Amino acid sequence: MKMNPDLPALPSRRTFLEQLAVGGAAALTFASRTRAQPAPPKKLGIAIVGLGGYASGQLAPALKLTQHVEVRGVVTGSPEKGKKWAQAFGFPETSIYGYDTMHRIADNPGIDIVYVVTPNALHAQQVIIAAQAGKHVISEKPFTTTVADAEKALAACRAAKVKLSIGYRLHFDPFHQELKRLAREKDFGLLAKLTGANGFRMGQKVWRADYKLAGGGPLMDMGIYCVQAACMAADGAAPIVVTAREHPKTRPEMFTDVEEGLDWTMEFATGAKAELMTSYGQNVGRFRAEGAGGWINLDPAFGYRGIKLTTSRGPSALAELPSQQALQMDDFALCVREGRESRVSGEMGLRDMKIIEAIYDAARTGRRTLVKI
Repeated sequence: MKMNPDLPALPSRRTFLEQLAVGGAAALTFASRTRAQPAPPKKLGIAIVGLGGYASGQLAPALKLTQHVEVRGVVTGSPEKGKKWAQAFGFPETSIYGYDTMHRIADNPGIDIVYVVTPNALHAQQVIIAAQAGKHVISEKPFTTTVADAEKALAACRAAKVKLSIGYRLHFDPFHQELKRLAREKDFGLLAKLTGANGFRMGQKVWRADYKLAGGGPLMDMGIYCVQAACMAADGAAPIVVTAREHPKTRPEMFTDVEEGLDWTMEFATGAKAELMTSYGQNVGRFRAEGAGGWINLDPAFGYRGIKLTTSRGPSALAELPSQQALQMDDFALCVREGRESRVSGEMGLRDMKIIEAIYDAARTGRRTLVKI
């Protein structure tokens, strides 16, 4: 057969098969690259209960950074605040609830988690409402204002088979994680001498100085950070005995039914002893742990940012992370998704309420008081 010189030469059979094989491989490679990748897990929905200073100033910015949770509703006494949150986070106004309609979140399948950020005395009731609505719960610290209320709230979460966490943000801070590691691994031996203080000067009377809403003074608000740090330095143990002394009141017109300041000690079964202080009369925030082999110093110790850790070996090389609260909320979302318990569980919140009640009892009686964990 005579070939037409105007047509391209046809490849040989062998060449054709080789080109077919190469082309097929290329097609498979392209298909594998363009095949739809699994979508990332859908973020869980959270509803914020109480849109005060902490929610607006700390949680709202953190929720712009979270990877596993997003705002899908709010519970507030201010419809105007609710509308601003809806606009900022893109959820419908039908997901704005009042405190009297909070139970209706049960009908909102987009909400998986409820974060209670109201005054302390409201925590227990609102945790129970959220649990009965079938939602997992974060309660801001302190968990409640009494041991009895903490036990009721914890029981409600267990009965509803929902997870419960406390807003102990510093467990997600790298410097406090290092304190826990050093305590656990005994880098400096047993941390036997613990000292700390946390407080600020309150300029005007707010709900935190009202016993009916706060359940106590700075111990409930600022001192609980010292309680937490001491338990971290004791490798997670709780104290067995406490003593306490209330400070004389310099502004009795402001602190009518709560303490203005408090000194207390916590003694552990290992022989470790913590000497701690809290106050609404001075700006302070430090914690130190000493062992036979060295010391750990956090100063500033408890802030949202700017924490510094130094040891007897030198300053820490750890880097500050963008948001303690974002890490805290993301971790709880993963706990819900993966079916595991939070490192800052409701049981930890109950433990701390037992410690706080013992401290108040010791301050009232002037006696060494057993902590009944």
